[in-house]
Amino acid sequence: MNELPQQLVNGLLLGSMYGLVAIGYTMVYGIVQLINFAHGEIFMTGAFGALSVYLWVLPNGTTMWIALPLMLIGAMLVASLVAVGAERFAYRPLRGAPRLAPLITAIGLSLALQQAVWAWYPEATSARTFPQIEGGPFHIGDVTIQTGDVFLLAAAPISMAVLAYFVMKTRTGRGMQATAQDPDTAKLMGVNTDRIIVVAFALGAAFAAIGGVAYGLKYGQIDYRMGFILGLKAFTAAVLGGIGNIYGAMIGGVVLGIAETLATAYIADIPGMDQFGSQSWADVWAFVLLILVLLFRPQGLLGERVADRA
Repeated sequence: MNELPQQLVNGLLLGSMYGLVAIGYTMVYGIVQLINFAHGEIFMTGAFGALSVYLWVLPNGTTMWIALPLMLIGAMLVASLVAVGAERFAYRPLRGAPRLAPLITAIGLSLALQQAVWAWYPEATSARTFPQIEGGPFHIGDVTIQTGDVFLLAAAPISMAVLAYFVMKTRTGRGMQATAQDPDTAKLMGVNTDRIIVVAFALGAAFAAIGGVAYGLKYGQIDYRMGFILGLKAFTAAVLGGIGNIYGAMIGGVVLGIAETLATAYIADIPGMDQFGSQSWADVWAFVLLILVLLFRPQGLLGERVADRA
């Protein structure tokens, strides 16, 4: 029990990362009813975009306090360009097709992006070292927080606040709400639905890129395959919170992160269950939680906010 505060903080950090990526899933699904399984690779390209800025744009020896804002800009720019390109050339031509076609396309795009990053970084067959922020760790009672974790703790709520303001207060945000509710009527009312969809892809990618930078700062390395499992968990978080519900995506991510952390930390203490508490079982418990939620509350924790389009 003495470790519980630390485990809760670890779960909050992990869940915040899931939530940042899950926002992109839920925004795109809420508007075009597409489950973009390539979104995990958008997260990965954002991380490599940040690393590219650090290695090839900034002078050697640049302190991370100066480099980090520029790396974030580079990450969001790369991820957004990849996402907008995917929407324009992979998803838009299939917008009127049966739902299975864009789903298969998303899986193919996921594999293509992995191979593209591998070709751009031939040495990416092994994990690449990610630059770290100087200082830390910080101790608050029995809880230890690394410097990279501080970035994640700040980035998640700030990102949610910016997104909430954008969706609720701006003209484009209201257009997103209208398009999510009824795209045909929104188009008749003068909303440029193609532009709205592009903005949704770009915004979701930008948040995923922030999550990618946070991943590198937290774990100290990135890999071209890192987006696949994390993308699946982010999708799980979006379903847990209520697919199409932006706030539910972040809450679902936090719930998933805490549940996963507590399961791996404490299940091993149960007699006869020690083999089920290893880190290799963390993915299993995440999807067990998803199955339970789908069985007992299929609309998610906060419910869907997507209109039923017959």
